[in-house]
Parts: sequence; structure tokens; C-alpha cells
Amino acid sequence: MIAPRLVRLIETHSEQLARGLMERLQHCEKCPDVQRIPADEFRQRAFEVYGQLGDWLMTKSEAELERRCMAIGARRAAQGIPLSQVIWAILLTKEHLWEFLKREALVDRPVEVLQELDLLLVIEYFFDRATYYAALGYERAQAARAA
Repeated sequence: MIAPRLVRLIETHSEQLARGLMERLQHCEKCPDVQRIPADEFRQRAFEVYGQLGDWLMTKSEAELERRCMAIGARRAAQGIPLSQVIWAILLTKEHLWEFLKREALVDRPVEVLQELDLLLVIEYFFDRATYYAALGYERAQAARAA
């Protein structure tokens, strides 16, 4: 079982996490074109991940993740953002979450340690799939445009 306390912690601080991620991406040399994403759209996507993390990890199917991330990948392709920068932004989203958890999630019982490990594995799985489906959506949009 994943750590419900940690999921609630993330969801409760989702606005703070989204703001911090936006700030990091604005100063990131590896993805300068990501700044072309409208701020409201970007904030909404970040909030969708952080604010609804429990739903994404526990109730939504892989088909829903595939559909959502492929749409995001296609949208970024339409915006002219290079795929490498899309992938870097996803990786930075995950890294930002890890750093938050390291800073905020103090674990003091063995059961919580096991739950935290479960949560970390599930989050890793989620972001791996999100990256793949975003890239797939991006590539399909590029192929459709070329055809």
C-alpha cells in the first residue's frame, strides 16, 4: 500500500509545487522553448499531476494515462517545442517532486518507510509511462503533419 499521508502531502502542496516547477522551468537552460507554453496551461498541467496524484496513481487506468499524455505530447508538437525539451520538462516535474518529498516527508516508523518505498516505485512507474506516451503522441502528431 502506498503512503496515503505522503499523497495527501503532495496534493495539499500542489499549488506550491506547480509554482516552484514553473519557476525552475523558466530558468532551465535545457528547455528554453517550454516557456512558450501559456502560463495558465502550464500551471493547469502541473496542478493536474501534483493535485490529482492520488487519482493518477490509484484509480486511473493506464489507458487514461496514455490518452492524456499522448494529447499533451501532440499539443507540445503543435506548439513547436522540441521533443527533448518535452521529455526534460517531464523529468524535471518528477525531480521537483522527489526534492519536495525529501525535504518534507519525514518518516519515523518502519511501516511508513515501506509505504514510502511503494509510493516512490509507483511514482517512478507513472512518470516512465507519462514520458513514453507523451513522446508517442508527439511523434504521431509530427507524422500526421508530415503526411
